[in-house]
Amino acid sequence: QLQLVESGGGLVQPGGSVRLSCAASGVTLNGYTIGWFRQAPGKEREGVSCITRLGFRNYARSVQGRFTISRDNAKNTMYLQMNSLKPEDTAVYYCAADLGSSVVCALSTGSFGSWGQGTQVTVSS
Repeated sequence: QLQLVESGGGLVQPGGSVRLSCAASGVTLNGYTIGWFRQAPGKEREGVSCITRLGFRNYARSVQGRFTISRDNAKNTMYLQMNSLKPEDTAVYYCAADLGSSVVCALSTGSFGSWGQGTQVTVSS
Protein backbone atom coordinates (compact mmCIF):
# COMPACT_ATOMS: atom_id res chain seq x y z
CA GLN A 1 0.00 0.00 0.00
CA LEU A 2 1.32 3.41 -1.00
CA GLN A 3 2.21 5.72 1.87
CA LEU A 4 3.32 9.32 1.45
CA VAL A 5 5.15 11.44 4.02
CA GLU A 6 5.81 15.15 3.53
CA SER A 7 8.65 17.13 5.08
CA GLY A 8 10.34 20.49 4.72
CA GLY A 9 7.65 22.89 5.87
CA GLY A 10 8.16 25.67 8.38
CA LEU A 11 8.27 29.41 8.82
CA VAL A 12 9.75 31.46 5.99
CA GLN A 13 9.91 35.18 5.33
CA PRO A 14 8.14 36.76 2.36
CA GLY A 15 10.32 36.49 -0.70
CA GLY A 16 12.07 33.44 0.68
CA SER A 17 12.27 29.88 -0.56
CA VAL A 18 11.57 26.43 0.76
CA ARG A 19 11.62 22.95 -0.71
CA LEU A 20 9.05 20.39 0.28
CA SER A 21 9.75 16.70 -0.05
CA CYS A 22 7.37 13.78 -0.19
CA ALA A 23 8.79 10.32 0.34
CA ALA A 24 6.82 7.33 -0.86
CA SER A 25 6.90 3.81 0.50
CA GLY A 26 5.07 0.63 -0.26
CA VAL A 27 5.19 1.01 -4.02
CA THR A 28 7.41 2.75 -6.56
CA LEU A 29 6.21 6.07 -7.96
CA ASN A 30 7.43 5.43 -11.50
CA GLY A 31 3.99 4.80 -12.92
CA TYR A 32 2.15 7.38 -10.83
CA THR A 33 0.93 10.87 -11.48
CA ILE A 34 1.96 12.93 -8.46
CA GLY A 35 0.80 16.28 -7.22
CA TRP A 36 0.89 18.94 -4.56
CA PHE A 37 -2.15 20.56 -3.00
CA ARG A 38 -2.63 23.10 -0.24
CA GLN A 39 -5.30 24.15 2.19
CA ALA A 40 -5.40 27.45 4.01
CA PRO A 41 -7.56 27.96 7.12
CA GLY A 42 -11.21 28.31 6.19
CA LYS A 43 -10.60 27.49 2.55
CA GLU A 44 -11.00 24.45 0.37
CA ARG A 45 -8.04 22.32 -0.62
CA GLU A 46 -6.66 23.55 -3.93
CA GLY A 47 -4.28 22.12 -6.49
CA VAL A 48 -0.82 23.62 -6.73
CA SER A 49 1.00 21.47 -9.24
CA CYS A 50 1.14 17.99 -10.69
CA ILE A 51 3.43 15.94 -12.90
CA THR A 52 2.67 12.79 -14.83
CA ARG A 53 4.88 9.74 -15.15
CA LEU A 54 5.90 11.04 -18.58
CA GLY A 55 6.91 14.45 -17.21
CA PHE A 56 3.95 16.64 -18.17
CA ARG A 57 3.64 19.44 -15.61
CA ASN A 58 0.67 21.55 -14.65
CA TYR A 59 0.72 24.56 -12.32
CA ALA A 60 -1.92 26.70 -10.71
CA ARG A 61 -1.87 30.22 -12.09
CA SER A 62 -1.12 31.62 -8.64
CA VAL A 63 2.20 29.77 -8.44
CA GLN A 64 3.25 29.72 -12.09
CA GLY A 65 6.84 30.88 -12.41
CA ARG A 66 7.52 30.63 -8.66
CA PHE A 67 7.04 26.94 -7.86
CA THR A 68 8.64 23.92 -9.50
CA ILE A 69 7.52 20.33 -9.14
CA SER A 70 9.96 17.50 -9.68
CA ARG A 71 10.35 13.82 -9.02
CA ASP A 72 13.27 11.52 -8.35
CA ASN A 73 12.11 8.03 -9.18
CA ALA A 74 15.37 6.52 -7.96
CA LYS A 75 14.70 7.95 -4.50
CA ASN A 76 10.94 7.38 -4.75
CA THR A 77 10.49 11.00 -3.75
CA MET A 78 8.76 14.07 -5.15
CA TYR A 79 9.60 17.69 -4.47
CA LEU A 80 8.05 21.13 -4.60
CA GLN A 81 10.52 23.99 -4.82
CA MET A 82 8.81 27.19 -3.75
CA ASN A 83 10.46 30.54 -4.47
CA SER A 84 9.39 34.16 -4.02
CA LEU A 85 6.97 33.10 -1.34
CA LYS A 86 4.07 35.34 -0.40
CA PRO A 87 1.93 35.45 2.75
CA GLU A 88 -0.97 34.07 0.71
CA ASP A 89 1.05 30.90 0.15
CA THR A 90 0.58 30.08 3.83
CA ALA A 91 -1.20 26.73 4.06
CA VAL A 92 -0.88 23.08 4.88
CA TYR A 93 0.70 21.43 1.85
CA TYR A 94 -0.20 17.88 0.87
CA CYS A 95 1.38 15.54 -1.62
CA ALA A 96 -0.77 13.11 -3.54
CA ALA A 97 -0.39 10.31 -6.03
CA ASP A 98 -2.52 8.31 -8.39
CA LEU A 99 -1.76 5.39 -10.64
CA GLY A 100 -2.63 6.40 -14.16
CA SER A 101 -1.49 6.45 -17.75
CA SER A 102 -2.80 9.87 -18.70
CA VAL A 103 -0.41 12.13 -20.58
CA VAL A 104 -1.72 15.16 -18.74
CA CYS A 105 -2.73 15.79 -15.13
CA ALA A 106 -5.46 17.89 -13.55
CA LEU A 107 -5.27 19.90 -10.35
CA SER A 108 -8.32 18.21 -8.94
CA THR A 109 -8.48 16.48 -5.56
CA GLY A 110 -10.75 13.86 -7.08
CA SER A 111 -7.99 12.79 -9.47
CA PHE A 112 -5.76 11.51 -6.68
CA GLY A 113 -6.34 8.50 -4.48
CA SER A 114 -3.38 8.55 -2.10
CA TRP A 115 -2.51 11.42 0.19
CA GLY A 116 0.13 12.42 2.69
CA GLN A 117 -0.63 13.88 6.11
CA GLY A 118 0.43 17.42 5.21
CA THR A 119 3.13 19.86 6.25
CA GLN A 120 2.60 23.45 7.36
CA VAL A 121 4.20 26.31 5.46
CA THR A 122 3.86 29.74 7.00
CA VAL A 123 5.05 32.81 5.14
CA SER A 124 5.40 35.72 7.53
CA SER A 125 7.85 38.36 8.64
